[in-house]
Amino acid sequence: MKEHGTVTRREALQFASIGVLGAFSASRLLAEDAPAGEYKIKGNINQSISKWCFEGKPYGPDKKKLTFEELCVAAKKIGYKSIELLGPGEIAMVKKHGLTCAMLNGAGSIADNWNRKENHDKLEAGIRKAIDCAAENELPNVILLAGNRKGMADDEGMENCAVGIKRVIGYAEQKKVTLVMELLNSKVDHKDYMCDHTAWGVGLCKKVGSDRLKLLYDIYHMEIMESDLAATIKANKDYIGHYHTAGVPGRHEIDSTQKIDYPAVMKAIVETGYKGFVGQEFVPKGDPIVSLEQAFRICDV
Repeated sequence: MKEHGTVTRREALQFASIGVLGAFSASRLLAEDAPAGEYKIKGNINQSISKWCFEGKPYGPDKKKLTFEELCVAAKKIGYKSIELLGPGEIAMVKKHGLTCAMLNGAGSIADNWNRKENHDKLEAGIRKAIDCAAENELPNVILLAGNRKGMADDEGMENCAVGIKRVIGYAEQKKVTLVMELLNSKVDHKDYMCDHTAWGVGLCKKVGSDRLKLLYDIYHMEIMESDLAATIKANKDYIGHYHTAGVPGRHEIDSTQKIDYPAVMKAIVETGYKGFVGQEFVPKGDPIVSLEQAFRICDV
């Protein structure tokens, strides 16, 4: 059986003439780093796609808007294993195409979340439903968010987050689902967001004290806040449960037009023994399918 993600010369020519896969450049697939017309996936990194970045973007010569199902078809062909940041009603689509959802949406907003106790009742109800959905569909992770400071001290916010998350962490343990707190930058994209440094996120994980609470280490966001990516990843590997990508500056393609050395970062991740997913979360400037195929190969170290 041909390896998942392998593209033959015959298929490349077919893809150039039909539907969603017409977004690929047949000549590029035949010519670029693909001996004998095939690209062999190394597979050391499990790769995922953040749906929100790519659905609805124009693709191919006719500039049609990319549908969710077309994204699934392209993802499978390229070699991705997951489409993520989905709601419960979207899981059937990824399953239909032999994919999973590496990160299920949680509850609340980026600005208003676990660092305020008045939100805990509503968040607990939402996260329990998400945990149920993840468990029923054998999905690994549910995303959490900290909320904005709004004048609150970081230590108080961490304590409030810990108190709230402890209300649901036992249920996550029971269902074998991991809750993943996202690290975001507070300089450019999410002004005032509290969980904006790795040390704060690690401190929260230690307060909660469960292997079912991890961090979503967003490489784009942490390059903006901290840099020193590889060293930080290696030092905090036990607390990281998921990764996201995007180019700095601009949050676009992760190619040579931006400053992060993604192959080096991916190699650092592999060296930690990480077996989870890396989610592509860049906003494409060009054809989304071509950009996703390029990003896959960049991260396939």
